[in-house]
Amino acid sequence: MTTRHMLLVAHTARQDALAAAVAVCEQLRAAGATPVVAPVQEEDFRKAGAGDCAVLGTGVSLGDLELTIVLGGDGTILGAVELTRGCSAPILGINHGHVGFLAESERDDLAWTVSQALAGEYDVDERLVLDVSVSDASGEIYTTFAVNEAAIEKASRARMIEVALEVDGRPISAFGADGVVMATPTGSTAYSFSAGGPVVWPEVDALLMVPLSAHALFARPLVVGPHSVLAVELLDRSGATAVLWCDGRRGIDIEPGSRVVARRSEHPLRLARLHPGPFTDRLVKKFGLPVTGWRGPGKG
Repeated sequence: MTTRHMLLVAHTARQDALAAAVAVCEQLRAAGATPVVAPVQEEDFRKAGAGDCAVLGTGVSLGDLELTIVLGGDGTILGAVELTRGCSAPILGINHGHVGFLAESERDDLAWTVSQALAGEYDVDERLVLDVSVSDASGEIYTTFAVNEAAIEKASRARMIEVALEVDGRPISAFGADGVVMATPTGSTAYSFSAGGPVVWPEVDALLMVPLSAHALFARPLVVGPHSVLAVELLDRSGATAVLWCDGRRGIDIEPGSRVVARRSEHPLRLARLHPGPFTDRLVKKFGLPVTGWRGPGKG
């Protein structure tokens, strides 16, 4: 009989998330599955009372994983994506954070959620991810990925940066700004949303480019096709440095003359979904949007 391995990733600074992780370990073992933890979290799980868990990279590889169960908020889920990059096992988020837009269920549904996972009663939702690269006069100097966004921001509060925007190898506009966000539909409800970008439904294959506080007459958010290539050049004339942040987690300083390119990745984000339903309902619930007075179609 093949052993079932499920990776657990928790927000280890939250005692409620760790306690939930211990409960999940017990439920997995009772069902004959093996809980797996990342090496960096092994000690935290042990101290919390999770018992002996398999350790990722020590007899268990990414290819052995059936599912990754995340107990935390969106930041913890993004950390799990980093840990399992390139793995086909979907990610199931159980919200122990604030908004938890990427999470599929809430902490009160913990036992039911895990039982559904063990029974394989979930669908897999594939989300577009960005491959991001930075180059300068010497060539490519940095590569990474972004689930939500790649944000180029001014490094100094006192000085804006000068940027040129490009789509598919052609220039769009150049101006001074606090920065530029290149986002996915998943990221349209994150930094891009805060910057005034549009909310894009997850099933829409598209890339977004949203200027941050631009000093320009034409600096509108752009929505382009999924196979387009976006680029932002940090112009020499500004003399100001910038910082590239991907998902707010991985950063690199950028010098004038550098170029940041974002394109669709071959490795999508795979999310396990237990609650089929329209994205509209999730949007209303997570943001607490007022819908009082809505009658609905055919109700007069």
